[in-house]
Amino acid sequence: MKLTEMREILTRRDILLTKSLGQNFLHDSHQLERIVKAGQVTKEDKVLEIGPGLGPLTDLLLAQAGEVLAIEKDGRLVECLHERFGDKVLPAMFELQHADALEVLKNEPRDWSEWKLVANLPYSVASPILVELACGVRAPKRIAVTLQIEVAKRLMAQADDDDYGILTLLVQIDFMPREWFKIPAACFYPEPDVDSACVILERRPVPLLAEERRPLFMRIVKLAFSQRRKMMLKLLKQGWPKERLEAVFTELGISHQERAEKLTLQQFVDVTNKLAGPG
Repeated sequence: MKLTEMREILTRRDILLTKSLGQNFLHDSHQLERIVKAGQVTKEDKVLEIGPGLGPLTDLLLAQAGEVLAIEKDGRLVECLHERFGDKVLPAMFELQHADALEVLKNEPRDWSEWKLVANLPYSVASPILVELACGVRAPKRIAVTLQIEVAKRLMAQADDDDYGILTLLVQIDFMPREWFKIPAACFYPEPDVDSACVILERRPVPLLAEERRPLFMRIVKLAFSQRRKMMLKLLKQGWPKERLEAVFTELGISHQERAEKLTLQQFVDVTNKLAGPG
């Protein structure tokens, strides 16, 4: 879909895009093709697309995937998508839902393990959407999404990086960060005020943590980063006795003065497993 076509549709339908919904539509064909390639989409794949907008990425996904589920919140755009694809695509290949994707993910849990997520995510809800989809064995097998570059850096971060934090750990517990590439603002309409990037994440073949221990892991991570400049052990005293925490840290070879940003993902997993045991 060319920019001129995108503008024509919006003008004809008198649609004013809403910044609160993160409506910055990617129209550059080269970048759209790079995203589909990053998703490694084939006819064997079922693909989830969140925020299809006017459907330029949807068009490419339908050409290459076996099945596409698109979730769009804006009813005006749902009408455009129905008009564009309704009579041209077999129902078995394409399902379009008019819904808030974040609410769907929260309230209608399902197994996404055989799916891929390939999308230009609305920036306002990109982080919570990714956290909701990071559900261990139920998580998509591959993710290729466009989002704000600051979020991309958090997803790709490693221990002791400035961008390393809660989002990093809550997603990387399930996904291995593979690569990312920048997308210029001029590739979007309207141009966003922030830089953008596409990130590629691949689900871990073997879970790092037992499913029943995930809530504990999340609790530990959120407490540990609640005040970044404070020692992690002191912050965790809100949930466990000091003596037990000191014993765990000593056993794992972690300094009692260490801050959360210095600990690797594996160390957070180890702390979780130790605190989950008897004691």
